[in-house]
Amino acid sequence: MVEPMKSNPTILLVVVLLLACGGNAATTTTPTSVADEGTVVLYSGRTEELVGPLLTRFEEEAGIDVDVRYGSSPEMAATILTEGTDSPADLFYSQDPASLGSVADLMEPLPESILSLAPERFSDPDGRWVGITARSRVLAFNPELVAEADLPATYRELVDPQWSGRFGIAPTNGSFVTFVSAMILLEGEEATGEWLEGIAANDPVTFDGNSPIAAAVDAGDLELGLINHYYLRELAAEQGSITAQNHFFTEPDAGSLVMPSGIGILSTSSNPVAEDLIEFLLSAESQAYFAETNFEYPVSPDAPAPGGLPAIDTLVSPVLSSAELAGVLDQATDLIAAAGLA
Repeated sequence: MVEPMKSNPTILLVVVLLLACGGNAATTTTPTSVADEGTVVLYSGRTEELVGPLLTRFEEEAGIDVDVRYGSSPEMAATILTEGTDSPADLFYSQDPASLGSVADLMEPLPESILSLAPERFSDPDGRWVGITARSRVLAFNPELVAEADLPATYRELVDPQWSGRFGIAPTNGSFVTFVSAMILLEGEEATGEWLEGIAANDPVTFDGNSPIAAAVDAGDLELGLINHYYLRELAAEQGSITAQNHFFTEPDAGSLVMPSGIGILSTSSNPVAEDLIEFLLSAESQAYFAETNFEYPVSPDAPAPGGLPAIDTLVSPVLSSAELAGVLDQATDLIAAAGLA
């Protein structure tokens, strides 16, 4: 295994975060350096396609402009770490808890009036960010090719030779890296490395993201795929109907990890309207938008789960903090690369 670099830990984490998302730079206009009270500067790890309509509605309803910079969550976290106290951002909205954990020390604690809007399990234990939505890891499968009763009982069984060449993964995707990070925390680095080597030996079909895995499983090009739960629901909305189904693992391990997206305010921000945007994202209307638009689980206790999905409180999941996940991102990235998967 590649030994961790013995250098400045902040620089190392920036490099790791960029590797986790393919090393690409953020791709939109840099926000203004100073926001007035009628503007809030947001670094978004959620895509413009998803959150753009919500932000437009916030601008219209609140009379507050959102100066937003889009990129992957690891890219945005790496940018914040690089900018440090010179960052123009007021808020960081991340798709995954590991990216949030990597910059949590640069965030200020949120008021209880905001933290109380989401369950504690989906927010930072120290109150520096709050969950907005949640996504569960699942095994997508094509029931015309393999019966659900014959599926592996846990993700660990995918190293069995019987599954060789029959499943897909996205090894450089942020969700997969977080999944591997969870495995390290729960099972140790050695066991995780051995599992990744077993996966590599089983000839998985690799993809850049989860959407093409979902499409390949549905088309019958693959029998199985490790993804997040909402990708098949998005595919069904696009096509009208699908064949593939989600299989939720029932053990509280990395294979059933429920990952929140979340948002926090940078400690360098003194913008009084930053909290307004967080409250808006946790409003009943916004929570319903996430459930209906991309089928993520709302974290608001009053918001129902997307149709056809089990209730979020019935899902088993290991309890891991964002700081713990962020702390092993470098190990996860190294192990994935060492196994020849990236």
